[in-house]
Amino acid sequence: MKTYRLTVFAKDGSKLLDETFEAVSEKEAKEIGNKKLTEHNLEGNTSRVTSPTGKLVLFNR
Repeated sequence: MKTYRLTVFAKDGSKLLDETFEAVSEKEAKEIGNKKLTEHNLEGNTSRVTSPTGKLVLFNR
């Protein structure tokens, strides 16, 4: 398992959410990231999921 980071931003650039989670693959990380956005009701905000190496796995604008 690898540790991924989900970060969600407000329109003014401030962070609304910044948390880590574990996933087996990038595909699973995308699914978990989208699920967390829904759980926190943050789907309409700019967000990203990054891998442990800093690779952008998911980006929503």
